[in-house]
Amino acid sequence: QVQLIESGGGLVQAGGSLRLSCTSSGLIFSRAAMAWFRQAPGREREFVASISQRSQTIVYADCVKDRFSISRDNAKNAVALQMNSLTPEATAVYFCAADLPMFDWYASRTPSDSDFWGQGTQVTVSS
Repeated sequence: QVQLIESGGGLVQAGGSLRLSCTSSGLIFSRAAMAWFRQAPGREREFVASISQRSQTIVYADCVKDRFSISRDNAKNAVALQMNSLTPEATAVYFCAADLPMFDWYASRTPSDSDFWGQGTQVTVSS
């Protein structure tokens, strides 16, 4: 069974930072493109950032570019999302997702790309 477990969420003031982590099991992690998505109440799940198998491709949503950073450690079966300069608009449940792509350079861009999902971790940014 594939498991993706997010951690690191919490409450932070606007302008602050958080680092989310996702650890995986039951998955050949190095074969997976990894991504972070988020979902706020009443909104659809949206793409945040993704990273290909060997980090050769990294993609960010326009709204988080230059503030968020995604990275992975294949030896630890883990992917992280460093979030800086947070705003209240970032308040959401953040989900880790894994995609088994056709191409090793591909990084997920939509929820439909993903084959496996974590349970999510809450991020709340206060004003």
